[in-house]
Amino acid sequence: MSTLALVMIVKNEERHLSRCLQSVKGIVDEMVIVDTGSTDRTKEIAYAFGAKVFDFEWVNDFSAARNYALEKSTSDWNFVLDADEYIMNDCGSVIRNFIEKNDKVIGRIKRIDEFIQDGEKRYAQSYLSRLLPKGVKYVGRVHEQVNSDLPRENLDIEVYHDGYVYTDKTDRNIKLLLLELERDPLNDYVLYQVGKQYKLRQQLQRAELYFEKSYRLVPLKSWYRHSLIIDYLYTIIGNKSFEKGLKLIESERDRFADSPDFHFACGLFYMNLIFSNVNKYIHLFPLIEKSFLRCLEIGDTDKYDSVKGTGSFLASYNLGVFHEVLGNTDKAISFYQQAANEQYERAIKRLELLR
Repeated sequence: MSTLALVMIVKNEERHLSRCLQSVKGIVDEMVIVDTGSTDRTKEIAYAFGAKVFDFEWVNDFSAARNYALEKSTSDWNFVLDADEYIMNDCGSVIRNFIEKNDKVIGRIKRIDEFIQDGEKRYAQSYLSRLLPKGVKYVGRVHEQVNSDLPRENLDIEVYHDGYVYTDKTDRNIKLLLLELERDPLNDYVLYQVGKQYKLRQQLQRAELYFEKSYRLVPLKSWYRHSLIIDYLYTIIGNKSFEKGLKLIESERDRFADSPDFHFACGLFYMNLIFSNVNKYIHLFPLIEKSFLRCLEIGDTDKYDSVKGTGSFLASYNLGVFHEVLGNTDKAISFYQQAANEQYERAIKRLELLR
């Protein structure tokens, strides 16, 4: 019977650690926790769950810490989590079946990320390689990646992550990413991650520069290319780089025809574009409605990393706004109702005002 270890690196995580360990304690055979310098109760909590705790001197390199933790595992398989993550669903049998049937496949979890946008909670989902056969290691100083050519399989393991809401790690991340760029200045993934950090800090001009550099280099079939395009497009909207945005949409429209997030960003782009210069761009007005309707045609999807609602209630709400502005009250109510049926609060409030 294959054995499984939870493998973590932590620092000052007393706020979250119990929740994480509680969610996995009946699934794993051992818990390996590497501490990089906690000054709170993190170690005490880990010991209370029976974890093996090791110290590691922080060297500004997440892969070094992760690989040290993996070396301390004595199990056949390693399940990697962060302290601000926890398992949401009953997936013990899924994990066990997977590790018993495989030895040269990497399992990918579905992570739900909570974040704040436009003053409200949003939820993004992505698949991440976290269930690793013994011997698989990491590379990358920050936003480290599994370094393996093994095939990867999406599993019914749902992990919730709310760390973005409670902590701002952009200063640390930018510092480490720029160090990585010094070593490898044409690394398209690191360039993307630098842009992403500047976007999080609302330094959109800088973000756009790094996204543009990454976009020029990224392979067409890169696993993160879709996310890059979406982040790049939102940054372009923020910077009002509209001519650049038109070219980007034209280049990527066919490639991401089945992505609700792409069409949702396009709908927002066309709205901002037209209001920037009505006389120049009014001929593109129908593309606003067309983009959001396409989102609903596709629906929410697991094919791409995605924000929950871009294929459903968020698109319906924006169509409601679109028709309300045009004076099409009945249509507006119809779309608001679709969004309200999924408990979208803003749509519920609009319905109360219109009825």
